[in-house]
Order: sequence, then C-alpha cells, then structure tokens
Amino acid sequence: MIIARTPFRISFAGGGTDLEAFYSRHPGCVLSTAINKYMYISAHPYFDSNQTWLKYSKTECVSSYNEIEHKCFRQVLYDLKVNGVEITTTADVPAGTGLGSSSSFTVGLLLTLYSHLGIFASKEKLAEEACEIEINKLKEPIGKQDQYAASYGGLNFIKFHADGTVSVDPVIMKSETMRELQENLLMFYTGDVRSASAILKEQKKNTKKRDKFDNLKKMAELAQALLESLQNNNLSLFGEILHEGWLLKKTLASGISNGEINHWYDMALENGAKGGKLLGAGGGGFLLFYCEKEDQEKLRLALSNLKELKFRFDFEGAKVIYIGNNE
Repeated sequence: MIIARTPFRISFAGGGTDLEAFYSRHPGCVLSTAINKYMYISAHPYFDSNQTWLKYSKTECVSSYNEIEHKCFRQVLYDLKVNGVEITTTADVPAGTGLGSSSSFTVGLLLTLYSHLGIFASKEKLAEEACEIEINKLKEPIGKQDQYAASYGGLNFIKFHADGTVSVDPVIMKSETMRELQENLLMFYTGDVRSASAILKEQKKNTKKRDKFDNLKKMAELAQALLESLQNNNLSLFGEILHEGWLLKKTLASGISNGEINHWYDMALENGAKGGKLLGAGGGGFLLFYCEKEDQEKLRLALSNLKELKFRFDFEGAKVIYIGNNE
C-alpha cells in the first residue's frame, strides 16, 4: 500500500494572474503558502486485477478506463496505464471551499500512482503534469498556482512566464517574522461550498477587457510589494495589501462576493482585522484575515457564528507518508 499526503493552500496576493489569458500578455505572480490541511490518497493492489475500485465521495468499480465517471481519476489512470488497484481518498476540508483542493487531489493522485509504479516524480514534474491534466486535457478554466503550491509546499513567490514556464522561489525571512505572520492569520468558514468554474470562466473572458486586465496588473504589483515587505521582515503592510487585493479581485467577475460575504468582511474590519480576502475563486468558502494578537479575541467574538479553522504553514509539500509491503 502507498499513502500520499498533499497540502491545501492559501493565496495571499496575485490570484488570477496565473491564468494564461493574463500571463501570456504580462508576467504573472502569486504569493501563497501551503497549509497543514491535507488530501490523503492511498493505492493498494486490488484482489481482482481486472477491476479498479475508486472510493471518494462515491464508490466506483470499473473494468476499463472509459467506465470511470470521475474525470480526473479517468485521465490520470489512463495516462499512467494503471489498473487493478483500489484507490481511496479522504481530506481534512471539503472541496469547493477555496483551498485549492482539486489541484491537491490531482498532484496527490499522480504522486500516489507514480510511487505505486516505483517511479520517482519530482515536485516540478508533479506540478507540471497536474497543470497539463487539469488545464489542457480536462479543459478546466483554472490557473497554475494551486498545482505548484500543493506540490512544493512552503511559503513561495510563484512566477508565471509568457512561455508557460513557472518559477517557484521560497520567501526568505527571519523565523520570528514567520512565526508572527502565522500567529496573525485567522480563517473562518462562511458555510458555502461552490464550484469555481463559472466564476473563473467569466474572469477569463473579462481579462480581455482593458480595465480588468489593468486591475490584474495591479494585483501582480501587490504580490511583488508583499514579497518585498516580507523579505524586509516588515508585516505592517500585510493587512493593507490583503485588503487592496480583495477590492481589486471583486471587480474581476460577478459572483466573487455577495451581501453575506461583504457583511462578514466589513464586520471583521470593524473588530480588529487589518485586512483580508475570500480564498479561492469566490462565491463562498473561507475568509482569511490578518489580525494582530491583541485584537483577535474581539474578532473571534464578532465572527462567532462562523467556524474558525486553525492552521499552520506546511513546508513539506506533496509526499509519500507510508509504503507497505503488499506480499
């Protein structure tokens, strides 16, 4: 048996500039971190080598690739020519909550099956192939940041180049600054699970408009400013940059925010948060806030109707955590 663990991520600045519609015309960049909430995928040879069992939110038992309903399972199993296995998935956080779970699944599935085959796959290979599968083969209207965040782990500045290549650079700062940053981030669940596809399709289309494109350029500039601030061990602008990015993000497509999300966000700012954003494409999921320690209990009280998800940064990325003997 093989068990792989792949982290989810939170994106601080630059989200949307990882879409080809943007970075093919202007360099894109995102500052994000993996967190200690994970997708777990296990693979074990199935008793009947002519069948494949897949267990996720539903269970499938198939004899051929084209029978598989789950399109990512179908594509990865076909690409790697794997069959006769039992694959089980479980996650710390539900899908559709803005933490990049779909790409964590793809990266984790690739790692699990490559390990099952006895093939080493580097973090770069896992991220590149996950992008190829999700964006080019499955035609998902998504960008490239989630795949790299899930594969590499850590707090990174990720750059997206016009030729399609991606650079991943760890953010270097003092350990005290890193600790303070983690302690000042709070995340709350709005209770809404949604599909990002419709929002991202509209955002991709809107990128052709001059005003939306210019706003994405400003969001890339904010990511660069946030990087420089962290490198200088200065957290004073962190909340402000999150807030500016959120205001710009809301202009990119309809459905990114709504009255309820705006209500919770405004309440957070009135009760100690220096800034924040909705994670993921929008429409629901988790609200992230930067709030200094002396104001955190006030913020928690104001948002007491929302579930808080406590987290830390993950610095390992996608990794195999168990290898068992099948004999």
